[in-house]
Amino acid sequence: MYFIGITGGIGAGKSEVLKFIREHYSCEIYLADEAAHLVKRPGTPVYGELVRLLGQEVLAPDGQIDRAAMAGKIFAAPELLEQVNGLIHPAVKKYLLERLEAAKAAGEKEFFFVEAALLIECGYLALVDEMWYIYADESVRRDRLRRTRGYDEERISRIMAKQLSEKVFRENCDFVIENSGSFEESRRQIDGRLAEIRSRQNQVKG
Repeated sequence: MYFIGITGGIGAGKSEVLKFIREHYSCEIYLADEAAHLVKRPGTPVYGELVRLLGQEVLAPDGQIDRAAMAGKIFAAPELLEQVNGLIHPAVKKYLLERLEAAKAAGEKEFFFVEAALLIECGYLALVDEMWYIYADESVRRDRLRRTRGYDEERISRIMAKQLSEKVFRENCDFVIENSGSFEESRRQIDGRLAEIRSRQNQVKG
């Protein structure tokens, strides 16, 4: 099983790329954001640590950690962010590696994908077989975020300012999908790269 990380800035089209891959390839796909939600459910070690760190006021009536309340707490005390990430990110990585080992043991899928904007920062370069950077021009990304999420320019700029630069993404990734224009072109890039990987894998098996 070949392990591929999918990363890129907000609005680059990572979800669209993964939707195509999910529909056309034998694979398992995990989103780090979804995994982060799972590892902080009630009963998990991370849940207990977060409640101790942030207090009972971050809990929703059903006992789950309220994401908005947690974000508000961190916004009011930014020094908490590093501590929260120090709890969640290792747990997410452990969860994803467990899923990878389970998928390898099952032997039913060809590819294993993990998507997150922070894969490089969180040390996944040492874990994946290769890292893909989904790229789109900034103007295209801004337009997508305005149309699909209703973000204003100030919010878009604030989010983009916190993310890695295009230069850093390109320097740390093995393959770049240019996703500024027609998705038909993006599909050709995806198909071409996965065909190359299959060919290499078959040569190794041979």
